[in-house]
Amino acid sequence: MAAAKIVFYQKPTCTTCRKAKELLQTLKIEFASRDLDKERLSEQELDQLVGERDYKGFLNARNELYRERNMSANPPSRAEALKLMAKVPNLIRRPVLVTGKDVIVGFDEAAYRKLRK
Repeated sequence: MAAAKIVFYQKPTCTTCRKAKELLQTLKIEFASRDLDKERLSEQELDQLVGERDYKGFLNARNELYRERNMSANPPSRAEALKLMAKVPNLIRRPVLVTGKDVIVGFDEAAYRKLRK
């Protein structure tokens, strides 16, 4: 039985992404990696990635644009958020790990460890 393909969306300069990647490698979990700086996600890809989930969870609250626009109090519409994340990849909360239908946004060590089971 082949393992589900895991895709790891990240930025190599992101400390949290490096930590998450290191854990995946330590756990010997195979994954394909995508550098969000070199291969930006399109609006359509983001739309598929977010799916039925709350898009606000994909917004990086540490991002300058997020703070400038006070998105915590005044979140953009879903369509506007997808457009902004496609244009400004740093607005995407990282890393994003996709395995089958499951999407883990941000580094969640417990969720990563469950992938080994």
